[in-house]
Amino acid sequence: MKKLLYFVLFIGAALALLLPASKLTAQEGNVWIQIEAQPSLRSAQDRARAYGGSFDDVNGYSVGSGWYVIALGPFAPEDAVARLRQMRRENLIPRDSFVADGSGFRQQFWPIGTNNLNAEPVAATQPAENTTVAATPDITEPVEPPEETVAQARRSENNLSRDEKKLLQIAMQAEGFYNAAIDGSYGRGTRRAMAAYQDSRGYEPTGVLTTRQRTELIEEYNSILDGVGLAQIRNEDAGIEMLIPAGLVSFSRFEPPFVHYDSTTPDDVRVLLISQNGTRATMNGLYEIMQTLEIVPLEGERERNSDNFTLTGQNSSIHSYTYAKHENGMIKGFTVIWPAGDERRLARVIQEMQSSFSTFGEALSDSHADPQAEQSIDLLSGLEIRRPDISRTGFYIDARGSVITTAEVVGSCREITLNRDHTAEVAFVDQDLGIAVLRPSENLAPISFAAFSDGVARLQSEVIVAGYPYEGVLNAPTLTYGTLADVRGLRGEEDLQRLALASQAGNAGGPVFDANGSVTGLVLSDASNGSQQLPQDVSFALKPNALREALSANGVSSTVATPRDSLTPLQLANQAADMTVLVSCWN
Repeated sequence: MKKLLYFVLFIGAALALLLPASKLTAQEGNVWIQIEAQPSLRSAQDRARAYGGSFDDVNGYSVGSGWYVIALGPFAPEDAVARLRQMRRENLIPRDSFVADGSGFRQQFWPIGTNNLNAEPVAATQPAENTTVAATPDITEPVEPPEETVAQARRSENNLSRDEKKLLQIAMQAEGFYNAAIDGSYGRGTRRAMAAYQDSRGYEPTGVLTTRQRTELIEEYNSILDGVGLAQIRNEDAGIEMLIPAGLVSFSRFEPPFVHYDSTTPDDVRVLLISQNGTRATMNGLYEIMQTLEIVPLEGERERNSDNFTLTGQNSSIHSYTYAKHENGMIKGFTVIWPAGDERRLARVIQEMQSSFSTFGEALSDSHADPQAEQSIDLLSGLEIRRPDISRTGFYIDARGSVITTAEVVGSCREITLNRDHTAEVAFVDQDLGIAVLRPSENLAPISFAAFSDGVARLQSEVIVAGYPYEGVLNAPTLTYGTLADVRGLRGEEDLQRLALASQAGNAGGPVFDANGSVTGLVLSDASNGSQQLPQDVSFALKPNALREALSANGVSSTVATPRDSLTPLQLANQAADMTVLVSCWN
């Protein structure tokens, strides 16, 4: 494909030599010497960098349809020809290089951060007199080649480089026709994919793409990036250089270890650069922390190696991708957050960002932190920490770490966690009693688990509720003291007991202790409703015998407390901390 493009451009340049000089010298503005075209930004950057070692005036421009050109200049029209011929004679540039008027040049990608389309022309060192040359055809409107026979298509295909062949496989894969290895080798799988592509576009399914069909395929592949505005950025503070969707985001602020590029459109696309000093342990910590953020939804693949990690997350609102690596005592990477429903475009953007990602210099310094930035336990470096849909209390009931809790917290959850660190599955739910038992995904071997009282509690005796009334804002359970107000519910329910203490919603599912540390009940959710509001110091708990019967009926064993002396407040607090669990429902 690239060689065909060069051939067309070379013919245009050759024909231009037949035109009178006035055709060029009468033009207004600058001209360039176009020396090369590449079908991908990464390859164009590599070639521009290579030419930059020999010439001081190397430029790179996007020209649409997925192509990028490398050009020298700008020059005054009458000076460009001398430079062109001189470099051709010295074999410094390809023989098919030509003078271009720049009308097809779009965004400049090289040198980074430069825009010289309207710059003053540079004088050529050896201007030529009475030399004629004309601007070449606009590369954005290439001459359409005639359709080829299968034999001709095979011959033109043989002239493709391995990278060009890989690009065709990548494009067919993106269009859903190819699902094998991207190896640049055209076996039966590639031929079937080509035939399927041809058939879908109304061409004869020969399994050999003609030059025109290859061009159309690449144009379709690249068209998905229209409007994204991919552009190379170089952030000196973070020491990161890469492509980002600059048409959708712009620099916002530094909040170490992140550099924020916030959305400039209603789509709410965002990009983060990650840059900090640290060890592999620091990287592993970042891997864990990133998964607590709203921008990394629970569903998605996670992969961590010794020196890098990737995180993907998706829900009904957003998809995100994070990559970070540890190198030379620094962790650097990036995150892109994209609206759900546009996954094909996101996949291409990620591909371009990943392939262009490079690092240099130092890591982002903590001195970049804004002392006036908003602070909150719900924020991490300006990013919102993911919060569960609901959190309640539970407690361990056996040595494997099984947990009993309120059924309220195990509704339609994508994930249930214990103390935020361990996942669990629902073993059973008893809707009549309003309880549930959870099995942790791994044996937890808790320090302490419940021993249920087997006696009859005395009215007005002291009771202590352990729980998370603030639903996890505090990292340890809170103890609430009260008394046993009644051994039945308000309507005489035998399975209930009424407590005289102020319990909050987060305490539901928590254990009720007596002074000896035996579990005498499980706190129920608030019984108030829209038409009846109970006093604040009225709470209800299930009796231990009702709990043990429900556990036994579902094949779960329980332990009966043995008589012992009363515990000190410190001993009771330690037992509660070892036994009580924060149960959270996530979606």
